[in-house]
Amino acid sequence: MSENIDNHVFCTVMEDEVSLRRHLAELERILDMIPALITVLSPNGKLLYVNKAILRYTGLHMDDLKAGDARMLMFHPEDVERLKDLRQSGLGQGSPFELEMRARWHGGDYRWVSIHYEPLRDENGQILRWYATGTDIHDHKHTEERMKQENVFLRDEIDRTSLFEEIIGKSDALRAVLQELNKVARTDSTVLITGETGTGKELIARAIHKRSMRSGRAFISVNCAAMSPGLITSELFGHERGAFTGALQQRKGRFELADGGTIFLDEVGELPPDAQAALLRALQEREFERVGGSRPIKVDVRVIAATNRNLQVEVSENSFRTDLFYRLNVFPLEMPPLRHRPGDIPLLVDYFVNHFAKRAAKKIERISQRTLNALQTYPWPGNVRELQNVIERAVIVTETDTLTVDERWLVDQPCVRQEFGRRLDDDLTAHERTMIEAALAESRGRVAGAAGAAAKLGIPRSTLESRIRALKVDKHRFKMDCA
Repeated sequence: MSENIDNHVFCTVMEDEVSLRRHLAELERILDMIPALITVLSPNGKLLYVNKAILRYTGLHMDDLKAGDARMLMFHPEDVERLKDLRQSGLGQGSPFELEMRARWHGGDYRWVSIHYEPLRDENGQILRWYATGTDIHDHKHTEERMKQENVFLRDEIDRTSLFEEIIGKSDALRAVLQELNKVARTDSTVLITGETGTGKELIARAIHKRSMRSGRAFISVNCAAMSPGLITSELFGHERGAFTGALQQRKGRFELADGGTIFLDEVGELPPDAQAALLRALQEREFERVGGSRPIKVDVRVIAATNRNLQVEVSENSFRTDLFYRLNVFPLEMPPLRHRPGDIPLLVDYFVNHFAKRAAKKIERISQRTLNALQTYPWPGNVRELQNVIERAVIVTETDTLTVDERWLVDQPCVRQEFGRRLDDDLTAHERTMIEAALAESRGRVAGAAGAAAKLGIPRSTLESRIRALKVDKHRFKMDCA
């Protein structure tokens, strides 16, 4: 009798086990039909099963997952380590939780996925297993990150925006530029803005962007002269992790951040040869590769460039690529120097006086006629930027309601005008010669090196050598004349 009972119990258990296995097999078949990425885990997080969608997504085989560390195979090692404690904490608490991490993709890269963990409990509340459902959020994550980066740059651009709220002036010279601006603004053509330092080239670039179909997207301004020559390609086009010493993580370049919008390349004539080549490819093919990467990245960017150099001369001297010049010079705009638009000076003075007086909490109602005459006859080698600085200084020192400018501020003083931070101005040969001679005097005739004249002037050595030859300056005879 006892033996019959034992046999009956054994048979019942076997039938239950067979039934359970059949149900599990049916469940697995159902899970394999679901396009979502589904993983079944033990109560302590050990991998029990993955559906076919995961195998297709990752390009892995079930044997691979059983033989090795499944999580290290399926996910980015950095994320496995970074989220290890959070995952264990979630499993230990027994409540549903979510993690975002990079999963292996069959294309050979990693993609961002959101994984939702849900416990399955028995009638007593004990966890039998965990079901983890993954959703690909890579495109959403990429868009979110791009918008975040754009917002950072847009805030930065707002902080650094010029004092101008609009382009000020009504001279014929300025009107001619604005007419051309309106023609090109609604196209996607590349624009090259030329003109002396301080004429408002960036202001024109912003006006083009504002009037374009891209006005709702990012305007990324890049000062090519302010970047290290060795890193400028990385700044423009980004780099992969480990591309060079100090590249601890992947970084997007300015072109990627400007995708859909406009990138403004100020001082484009300062680009070193390797950056010129990379820029040429980006203009020709609308794609580029990050430094240290091999995957082409396509972007939709309008390019506006500016320079105070004569790029045609630079081309003839082989310091600027001919093909790049023609790619940039699709629609040229030349900003007139302030000395060619003296009628705009009263308008600019009025604008600057109001702006700086408000900032200084002063009430300035008029400007002396003598001062206005002096401002209109001065040649303004620094153009609108120099005028802006002079008015700011005058507002600070003015104690009455009438603005006056100390005319000594407007007198050229050859040895005082050693503004090494400025770029050379081809139209002001006398000033250019003075700047070069002063820099050579301070560097004792040395051109190259950190303490050389080229570094003091903020220009490439080859450019300075070229200008020295053109101006017939003898660099070997310089002592400390201006000391």
